[in-house]
Amino acid sequence: MTGFFITGTDTEIGKTYVTCALLRDMRGRGLRAVGYKPVACGDRSDARAMREASGETALSLELINPIYLRAATAPRMAGELEQRNLSIGNMVEGLHALASVGYDPILVEGAGGWEAPLAAPQLTMADLAVAFGLPVILVVGNKLGAVNHAILTARAILARGLECRAIVLNQQSEQWSAACVSNRRLIEQYTGLPVRAELICGQREIDSRTVLGV
Repeated sequence: MTGFFITGTDTEIGKTYVTCALLRDMRGRGLRAVGYKPVACGDRSDARAMREASGETALSLELINPIYLRAATAPRMAGELEQRNLSIGNMVEGLHALASVGYDPILVEGAGGWEAPLAAPQLTMADLAVAFGLPVILVVGNKLGAVNHAILTARAILARGLECRAIVLNQQSEQWSAACVSNRRLIEQYTGLPVRAELICGQREIDSRTVLGV
């Protein structure tokens, strides 16, 4: 199985938007790609969007998103509110369940940012990424402050012994600034990692071969 872990410098930074763009491109090339959202909080819109991008409308939402928590907060707190113990092992099993029915590649999307609290006592999304052991794709919102956030997150990914395969800059606003123009160059210089895609606001197309190498 080929897989990638999609994370972001923050919540609401465009992880699902980028994931869906990658899925549509791979599907368009004939790959049986699918998205996997181990845990979702608040609603299941991300999982539904990934299912639609995969073209697998009949696929059970429970396979794409095995853990759904109603509160729109960090998974740990949402789990505590429902008195549910979140298990990384169960989330890894969910990935293998998708792979066992022939999906490949699988794009695993985290919830929130890299260190979003996941479960007691001190587990975060980073621990889940380590358990998967997949190359990481870092989504960065192209705005003022992006360089700082990208450096911190990229260093945290590498410190966990994981590969940061690529950075994707995502422009969420139609307004451009000096930061938006210069962020790519500075992020590459300070992280030593490639920005393999730079999406402008509203862009739905992305070359998955350039970003993922598959």
